[in-house]
Order: sequence, then structure tokens, then C-alpha cells
Amino acid sequence: MAQDLQASAASKDSAATSSAKPVVAPGQDPDARADRTLAQMTHEEKVSLLHGSMLLLVAPAQRPQGVQNGAGYIAGVPRLGVPMQVQTDASLGVSNMGQRAGDVATALPSGLMLASTWNPDVLEAGGRMIGSEARAKGFNVMLAGGVNLVRDPRAGRNFEYLGEDPLLAGTLVGHQIRGIQSARIISTIKHFALNDQETGRNVLSVNMGESAMRESDLLAFQIGLEVGDPGSVMCSYNRINGVYACENKFLLTDVLRRDWGFKGYVMSDWGAVHSVGALTAGLDQQSGEQIDTKRWFSVELKKSLADGTIPESAVYLAARRILRSIYAHGLADTPLSMNGAIDYAAHAKVARDAAAEGIVLLKNEGALLPLAQTAKRIAVIGSRADLGVTAGGGSSSVTPVGGWKLQVKAAKGPAAMFSRKGYGGTTLVSALQAAFPGAEVVFDDGTDPARAAGVAKSADLVLVVAEKWATEAEDNADISLPDGQDAMIEAVASANPRTIVALEIGNPVLMPWAAKVPAILSIWFPGQDGASALADVLVGKVNPSGHLPMTFPASLSQLPHAIVPGSDAPLADKATRAVYGLNSDTKPFEMSYPEGSDVGYRWYDAKQAKPLYPFGYGLSYTTFRYDTLKVSGGRALSATFTVTNTGDREGAAVPQVYVRAPGKAKRLIGWAKPKLRAGESRTITVTADPRVIGNFDATAQRWVVPAGTYVVELGSSATDVSATAKVKLQRATRKP
Repeated sequence: MAQDLQASAASKDSAATSSAKPVVAPGQDPDARADRTLAQMTHEEKVSLLHGSMLLLVAPAQRPQGVQNGAGYIAGVPRLGVPMQVQTDASLGVSNMGQRAGDVATALPSGLMLASTWNPDVLEAGGRMIGSEARAKGFNVMLAGGVNLVRDPRAGRNFEYLGEDPLLAGTLVGHQIRGIQSARIISTIKHFALNDQETGRNVLSVNMGESAMRESDLLAFQIGLEVGDPGSVMCSYNRINGVYACENKFLLTDVLRRDWGFKGYVMSDWGAVHSVGALTAGLDQQSGEQIDTKRWFSVELKKSLADGTIPESAVYLAARRILRSIYAHGLADTPLSMNGAIDYAAHAKVARDAAAEGIVLLKNEGALLPLAQTAKRIAVIGSRADLGVTAGGGSSSVTPVGGWKLQVKAAKGPAAMFSRKGYGGTTLVSALQAAFPGAEVVFDDGTDPARAAGVAKSADLVLVVAEKWATEAEDNADISLPDGQDAMIEAVASANPRTIVALEIGNPVLMPWAAKVPAILSIWFPGQDGASALADVLVGKVNPSGHLPMTFPASLSQLPHAIVPGSDAPLADKATRAVYGLNSDTKPFEMSYPEGSDVGYRWYDAKQAKPLYPFGYGLSYTTFRYDTLKVSGGRALSATFTVTNTGDREGAAVPQVYVRAPGKAKRLIGWAKPKLRAGESRTITVTADPRVIGNFDATAQRWVVPAGTYVVELGSSATDVSATAKVKLQRATRKP
């Protein structure tokens, strides 16, 4: 592991790779460019594109010179102007893992907070920002575009993703990818597919029928591909119906290439390759090959080509796909440089604006918010609000501008090696001091409820910051706030009725104290200037417009699984043991999702269960009326309605349209986010994608919208319905 042959061989010519002129002129069709380059490549050069190293695991002396140290590296072909691929994580900013000491990047809010904006423009702007920073830092491939659906509110990586609905998540991730790739770099879409929990992610098999997959998780990927056109798809660790995702011909060849027409390449997740046969199943590139049990696409591939078990044509096809993406997304025409200019001040505004739009106001009893700036003494209690805000752990973690004020070990097992809870960015204490000039802002960490109550009692206003951290490689056991925070909030609320709770969370949490506090906000993991964004919302400088992209359960008993599947068994596979030094036995297990395609709010609708807060929920400082709903049917469904701001201040509404097919749970078919002045009205039209209202017929391999009478619902959440209408649809079908 200390020495990587590919990296060593490339160290002499890496600088030439970034500056050599392409053998084919820019502007030509990427397919033609790929074919002409391939015709001039040796076999060894083609193979070199098919495997990459994780430079963090390569001895410094063996690393290529002049190359940014990040998630991965694939050597180029200097004599033909084929650039090296230098890869970085992730969707929330440029990960600083392995880079020089003191390196920072603009840290966006978490994926769930971005999804809470329900605004594709916010995702695209954030993508442009992090894509430009990646380019400036010397990267041309970004491991972004996380769109795994939220199926379990305890899953450790939910904070990275974009919620539970395939239409919402797929649309948003597509716009994020568009933004990233505008910097002439490749973005992935990941993790393909059904990698919806961290427990046992290297060994579990998710068993699900094709129809359910197509109508849920796969649909999110399909929409994301259509909107964003990513250069690469990253396959996931888990198995699907017994076959590992990275060698799953059904996923990688039948669905992705045959049905969806994807022209890019498939890279593996780091440590997700299990055989050389993955190449013929549709995997094109083995990432971080030192982490796998074998170097399948280099050392083992050479053996398999020699004995004829792998045809030379498979190498040609994979290399061609990689080259096509390199040309299609401008990598060959834009030399890499590690010292590009970054406008951190402008980028900070992108992060702050995204956070402000993603804050979800859950409760505002008695119109406590927005606050008049008359408080003389404000108490901030809980978390480490004196040091900064926290972020989710793992490969998506970004060291924010200004660095971490504190990092602590919080993860266990494999996650502990690369995942720490950090506090950084603007502090809530300083943000409130700026928002309330002349006020005294005091801080208490909340670890002693009695002491915290005493601090609260002497304040005019209290902001409690409650946190529940989440990280890659580790799922939460429950959805309760840890470390006695519920008791602390109860004590503080009893001491001061003007108590506001801000939830710094990566997943939903239970709120047994909710009736005792007048105001609750979800601020997720809000990014480097999320504290200032929260202060803007509290004082009314920003009117909150965030809406939940996932359901908040009222109890664990409402979930499809009582415990996270596999959480009662040791589940480290051999590859994980090799990397992290674990000794537990491999114990593969199988699981299924009883909800099938009825993910999230659809499950609650089908079970007639009342959640704590429904999907799509969010309050504003103004009020809106949704009416004049008119629907049209036949072979396509559309809905037209009016949104009116009936309050006394400007605000953004999020009208949502759902459809109930006969005998089915409701499904989101569209939404809008108009910003309206007081008294202003706007007419909105939503047209349904037939895949959202239809069913996938696995036998006929067709999407089918059955003939019948459908119910259309207009409202501000999955459960708050303002108007309904019925419409008749004719039977319609379409290709996968």
C-alpha cells in the first residue's frame, strides 16, 4: 500500500500531462475525438486509464510531482495530450483531506439544507462555486452529486443527500452537477444504487424488485442524469439482489447504458471492486485500487487478458468512455493549475445565501419571530456555539475558511479513522452580537441543565442550539437528541418562555419538549456562515422559505424497520479490515425495504400515519393562499393554480402538487418557488412527468400510466392540502 506503481510511473511526466496539446483539436465531437485518440494509444496506455490510486496511501516520494493530493489520481497520456484525472470530494465543497496544512475551502450547507431550499438555482449556484474552487486548487474530477434517497432517518450519510422524493432529489442534483461541470471538470452522480444506509454497506444485499427500484431510487438517478449530464457515475459498495453494484450488469449495462443512453464512464467507489469481471459488467475505472483486495484493473486484468477470460474489446470500450467524458467536459482543453485565484468573499455569500434559504421554520407560536432588536441580554445555550457550527463527517467534510476552531473524535469503528466532528465558521455568539448591537450575548454549553436554566432565567431571550451529529460509515441508532439535551431544553424553556430552539442536525430528531418552546427551526449543518444566516432569519432580514425534503417521524415505530438493518451484527468486510485494521468477521446479510417505491411521505400516506412534521413542511413570516386549481388530463396531466401572498411582507412560497393514482399513495409531481410581494399573485402551471404518476411494468419493460380517474392535490406540504381536483387520464406508455 505504501507504494503505488501507477503513481510512481506517472511522477516523471505529470507536469507534461497538464500542458501537452491534445492530439485532436478542441471543438470536435467528443466521440470522434475519443476514437481518434484511441487509434493512436498503446494497449498499456488504454489500461492506464482504467485504474487509479488514492494518493493519501502512496508514500510522498512516490507521488507524482505537481499534482494536488486528494481523493484519487489517474495518470494521463502526455504524448497524446490526454490529461491526468485528479479527483476530489465532494458535494458540499472541496474536501481538504490530504492537502497541505492550513488549506481551506468554502463550506456549503449540508445536502439536506440545500434540498430544503426547493430551489434548483441555489443548487446550481453552489455547484458553480465549488466547481470553480476545485479547478483553482488543481482538480478536474469532483466526487459530487449524491442522490441516494433518504429511506431511513437514522442513516449516517443522509445529510449529504437531497431528501426522500425522486423528483425533488433528481432535479436538484442535476442542477448541482450542471453548476460543477460549468468549471470544465467532470462531476459524478453517486452512489449507484440503493446505498441508503452505512451499516454493512460493504457487504449487505438490498433485495428489491425492478419495478420498485425504477419508481424510486433509480428514478432519482435517471432524472439527475437527464438534467445534469454528469461525466461519470460512481457505483456503490453494496450488493443489489445478490450482485455487487460495481459488477451489476443489470444496473451498469442494461439500465444505465441500454435504457438511459448514458455515454460517460462508471467509476467505482473506493474499495467497491470485487472482481476483474466487473469490467465486462460495465465498470470502467477502479478507484483507489490499493483499498480493494486486489488491483483488479491493472495486475489482475493483465492475467485475465492473457488467458482470454477478459477480451481486449472490454479495455477499448472502457477507455473510450473515459476519453469521451474527458473531451465532452473540457478536461483536455483546460490545463490544470494548483494556484488559481479564489474569491472567497464572493463564495462566502453563496454559502450564506444558501443557508438562509434552507433554514426551515418549524414552529412560531404567537409570532415570536421575527425578533425585535430590543433585547439587552441574550443567552446562547448548547453545542459549541461559541466556536462555530458543525458539519457532517466523512469524505464530504470541508475545512471551512478560517479553519476549525475545534475538532473532536465522535465516530466509532471505521469512521473514526477519517471522520471528526469539527466546529468552525462564524459563531452564533458573534452573529447575534452583530444582529443585536449593544446587547450582551452570553454563552453556556448546556451540559449542566440547572446551570443552563440559571443563565436562561436572567436573559431577555434564549437561543438553544441542539445538535445531533452524523457521519459517513456510521448510522445513528435512534432519532433522539443525545447527551441529555432534551432535559436541558426542558429546563431552559421552564426558566424562560422566550426560548427558541435551533436544531443543528443531519437527520430528523424527536422533540418531546416541542409544546414548551414557542419557536423551533431546523438549521441542519448550515455551512461556514450558517450562523449569520440564522441571525438574519431571527431578526427578519430574511423571511424563512425552507421546506422539509424529508419526513420527520413522530416515533421510531412509524418506520419500516424497527432498527437499522444489520445494526445488531459485526459487519466489516475484508477490504474494510485491511484499510482500518479491524478484526471482526465478515457477515454478509440481506435486507429488503417493505415500503418498496413508497419512500418517505408515500409510506406515511399509505399507512395513514401522522408524522411529527410532514415532507414539504415549512413556515414563513407571511401567509399564502393557494386556489383556482384547474387540471387537464387525457394523455398528459397538468395543473394550473394561483398563489397569493396574503400577508404584509415579501416572501417565497413553495406550492406543491401531488397526485393520487387509483389505489396508490400520493406522489409529488411538481412544485414552484415564487417570491411574492405583499398582496401579489402569480399563476403557476405544473406538468407531470409520466414516470412520476405511472408504474414501471418490468415484464413489458415500459412505464405505464393506467387509464383512470386521478386526484390532484395542491398544498404547502404532503399533508396540508388547500385544493383538490379530479382528472381522467388515458392509458399511456413510454420507454424506460
